[in-house]
Amino acid sequence: MMRIGIVGYGNLGRGVECAVHNSPDMELVGVFTRRKPETVQTHTEVSVYEMEKLNDMKDKIDVLVLCGGSANDLPTQTVELAKSFNVVDSFDTHAKIPEHFSNVNAASVAGKHISIISVGWDPGLFSLNRLYGQAILPNGADYTFWGKGVSQGHSDAIRRIDGVKDARQYTIPVEEALESVRKGENPTLSTRQKHTRECFVVTEEGADLAVIEETIKTMPNYFADYDTTVHFISEEELMRDHQGIPHGGVVLRSGVTGFDQEHKHVIEYKLTLDSNPEFTSSVLVAYARAAYRLAQEGQYGCKTVFDIAPAYLHVKSGEELRKELL
Repeated sequence: MMRIGIVGYGNLGRGVECAVHNSPDMELVGVFTRRKPETVQTHTEVSVYEMEKLNDMKDKIDVLVLCGGSANDLPTQTVELAKSFNVVDSFDTHAKIPEHFSNVNAASVAGKHISIISVGWDPGLFSLNRLYGQAILPNGADYTFWGKGVSQGHSDAIRRIDGVKDARQYTIPVEEALESVRKGENPTLSTRQKHTRECFVVTEEGADLAVIEETIKTMPNYFADYDTTVHFISEEELMRDHQGIPHGGVVLRSGVTGFDQEHKHVIEYKLTLDSNPEFTSSVLVAYARAAYRLAQEGQYGCKTVFDIAPAYLHVKSGEELRKELL
């Protein structure tokens, strides 16, 4: 049995707890948190420890699954813990992945442990499909559409506006653009042409709705480059209609083959997710299995999804996979 530890117990940590519970080859050793352990109620009643207890449990944990945020937690947390543990994280700030890889690799090599970073569905599974598409159809173009789904980062950005009590933001693909790609037309699409954003906002009493709407629509890096619709609703409506965390998306590679480039091809990979954090957690746990197996082989250093053979992810043996799936 692989012995798993969870660091952080938000939506992602709870999802990892569930995924480990449903994995017959794993057991959960504990949850490690910066909160007071007695205030954390887990679903499976697994033991909850203060973060400082990790140092006392190095011999009791095979892989740590890190469930903190990419902005403030993982850049330092993954590096520090990779010195003493095999770790898996979901670092998703795309532009900073090379820097994060370098820092984590140095720590993992020094401690002779395995680390796998940027695991999830994007980056993660979508990254793999972009790689496969480019390798198979080198003469072509990549397209990634996200949604329809809740963007937790964008929702939080709205909540930080003065006068906003709560909010949810949905990222929505533009169907005309998506269909053009599916037809093999290889369109050149701007950011605005690929996605729209729809916001549902609960305001404080007396707030200036016009100012809030203008602030949202002109917010750089979040909404300014998109066609954005803002709906002001009651707190009751938000609680009733917008409590889930669905998401998903599509990765496409459109390309041509033939000496005269006469044949069109489209590769499409699609996800439709009821729960973004639970699905992401399931991917993390599969890669925790890979980390354990690589460590058992004596490997160490930092890896990404590009470096992991698919067979390492599956609970079944190579012999079973060749017989049943190949």
